[in-house]
Amino acid sequence: MHGETTGALRRDAIGLREVLFQSITAMAPAAAVAASIPSGAAFAGGSLPLAVLVALVACLFTASCVAELARELPAAGSVATYAARGLHPSVGFLVGWAYVFVEMLVPPLLLLQLGFTTAGTLHEQWSSYPADLWWPWSLAGALVITVSGYLGVRASARFGTVLGVFEILVFLVFAVWLIGKAGDANSLSVFGTSHTAEGHAGAGGVFAGSVYTVLAFAGFEAAAPLAEETRDPRRTMHRAVLGAALSIGVFYVVTTYAMTVYFGPDRFAAFGASGAASWEGVARASFGFFWVLVLLAVVNSTIANANACANVSTRTAFALARIRVLPRLLATLHPRHRSPVAGIAVQTVVALGAVLGLGFAYDPVTAFLLLATVIVTVVVGVYIVVNLACAGHFIRGGRAVLKPVRHLLFPVLGTVAFVPALMTAAGLPVFDFVTELTTPVSYAGPVVGIWMAVGVVVLLVLIRRHPERIAETGRVHLDAYDAAGHRQEGTVPR
Repeated sequence: MHGETTGALRRDAIGLREVLFQSITAMAPAAAVAASIPSGAAFAGGSLPLAVLVALVACLFTASCVAELARELPAAGSVATYAARGLHPSVGFLVGWAYVFVEMLVPPLLLLQLGFTTAGTLHEQWSSYPADLWWPWSLAGALVITVSGYLGVRASARFGTVLGVFEILVFLVFAVWLIGKAGDANSLSVFGTSHTAEGHAGAGGVFAGSVYTVLAFAGFEAAAPLAEETRDPRRTMHRAVLGAALSIGVFYVVTTYAMTVYFGPDRFAAFGASGAASWEGVARASFGFFWVLVLLAVVNSTIANANACANVSTRTAFALARIRVLPRLLATLHPRHRSPVAGIAVQTVVALGAVLGLGFAYDPVTAFLLLATVIVTVVVGVYIVVNLACAGHFIRGGRAVLKPVRHLLFPVLGTVAFVPALMTAAGLPVFDFVTELTTPVSYAGPVVGIWMAVGVVVLLVLIRRHPERIAETGRVHLDAYDAAGHRQEGTVPR
């Protein structure tokens, strides 16, 4: 049986610690603190800690919905399965179609960031190093991620855990140092609205800042696709998804508070992702060699995030290929490691193609922005659908399981919180703080539209020719295999 290249993923391979850090590293906490969250400072200014706190509360509504569904429906298909059971199998297929697409684009996104961050820093330190020699670092990162995934979920998840612990510790130590250095400047006023940026006074500035900060929470659901490889998945998935969103949210609040009071809340509107007014800039100017640790934490964060999202894309693709709504080849497993080797190979080819193709066609930073816009637009849309699926699933379950606050109120609040983020990510000027996208980043909308149109065509073909496969998107496969990945007697292969 160990020579099988089909069947189940390895059961009971990992526990709470590994799946918790699967979600944590998918959120890229160090990179988010250094590069993503500061974008909200242009609106919230020195009240950014309050904006982060508001974003945390907003994201916990959706995280609760995902956690509830992950406990009820532990499946590698995760969000696709949730949408299929809570809304309709056709919706589940389209969610899975979109989710596999964007999760396969996350590793090249992070590999581009790894490349231009490393090359730019080396050029700044040693001018003889070419600033445009970014691609070797991206290729090295791709190799690390591919090998990690090939060796199986246990190796990949433990690798992610080590990376995640390192980046969090570096920024927490730095945050404590900043708070100490701030001395009398420490103040709870940054959790009020008195320090917002000019032109964005009061609650409006905080709201705008929180919308940009919400995007830093994307990835909290990344534990869910590992359900079939996790011990006690119903309990573990619930704790991992909520634990990751809450713990990293608190991490964001603490680190943002630390930098705000140290840098000065009344001039924090000028704070950004690069230059003197940035995390690296402050570390470089005031704390000597410590800036190297900050840089290493950010670089580490890109690799950890790419590793986690490669796990997500390959497991979701495996789940959809298993029921033959994607090519059956993607369900191929390594006979020993039980890793989805065909999916890993496809993920690697997509990553290399996107990194080198887009990176050289434009430049690595522009390619990064284009991919980020595609990814965030789809992921936020998926979150909104999952909120609706949570309500749908538990309403169908009847009064015995329906909890009005968790299963009705939270989905509504989560949807309300993510709609502004969706408009912002897509560059739709519904709000005055939304910036319209410029070329080529504006190509993100057509790219998403074309991909989803192809998905609708595939869906219609499957409904006509193989309607039973679409119905299978809502199936939870966990009970069909034993812990070693062997099919239990009495179960019928699909």
